[in-house]
Amino acid sequence: MIRLIATPTSATSSTALTEAPFESSDPSGSADALRILGESVEIARLATEDGDPRRRAFAWISLDDATDAEVDQVADIIGLDDLLLEDALSPQQRAKIEARPGEVFFILKTLVWISETRDVETGQVAVFIGPGYAVTRLIGGSFDTAAIRGRLHENSDLRAAGPISVAWAIADLAVDGYIEVGESVESEIEQIEEDLFAEVPAEMASRIYLLNRENIEMRRAVRPLMPIALRLTQGTQEGVPAILRPYLRDIGDHLLRANDMVDAYDTVLMTMLMASTARQDLRQNQDMRKIAAWAAIIAVPTAIAGIYGMNFDVMPELHWSFGYPLVLAVMAGICLILYRAFKRSDWI
Repeated sequence: MIRLIATPTSATSSTALTEAPFESSDPSGSADALRILGESVEIARLATEDGDPRRRAFAWISLDDATDAEVDQVADIIGLDDLLLEDALSPQQRAKIEARPGEVFFILKTLVWISETRDVETGQVAVFIGPGYAVTRLIGGSFDTAAIRGRLHENSDLRAAGPISVAWAIADLAVDGYIEVGESVESEIEQIEEDLFAEVPAEMASRIYLLNRENIEMRRAVRPLMPIALRLTQGTQEGVPAILRPYLRDIGDHLLRANDMVDAYDTVLMTMLMASTARQDLRQNQDMRKIAAWAAIIAVPTAIAGIYGMNFDVMPELHWSFGYPLVLAVMAGICLILYRAFKRSDWI
């Protein structure tokens, strides 16, 4: 089912968000959405002057629940490239941005921190922006169209920039998610540090490894966007409306901050893993020293008992009344001396 999220109000105005997108229970919803999309694209392509208000009007279509046939219909109306469409429909596609004259296509990974399981839920959003249209496709995650609509409602003046305002709302929401995930990962790192250097440390290697895996998820979402982040912060990205430049610059700053988080956490987690391994090796060495010390102590009475257990007849002390207590005293004395020596050396 195709959902119409925003529609041009007239040929001379910008775009209004629909209060009630077409629902899947409405059999004519997809047909109406396709008709409005086609009209919007046609009107926008007829507007050749920069100041023409028809260039700012657009229809926003969501393909979240669309069938393959409906996706093909939308692609025919706006002239989507087959390769880009294939990328948008693939849930395993890496984050990317491609810009052509008058058109922008990008894929962002959406990240949400799940506190109950201490892991990152990853989704994907694909966005096509062009004259008279904004087409989005969300895959997985808790990132939904309602959140994007809410961001545009909060900044209604930005809709005057045209369909690229949808791109800004999606990117802003996604990047804010990166920062939130980064802060959650930082909290987990602080907790692991406290547990790692506790007097009785728990097994930390598995926790560090799992947290590093979540940090890798964040890196996969952020790292491919670094070139565009640098251009946005420097203000060198072409084709950006003046009203959106400070907002896109803010997104670039947040992306750079998220990338710095990823690098810092990677270093910290690797250091913590090495520290955890070193502490584990130290504990194993301490255990081995204790085992060796007690083995040496126990070897004394074992050796003496073994000698007297060989049943020789010619052993004068066997017939001496003080022989038995003397042997016990010798064993106890030697064991005590060894115990004090190992204790002084911190082996026990």
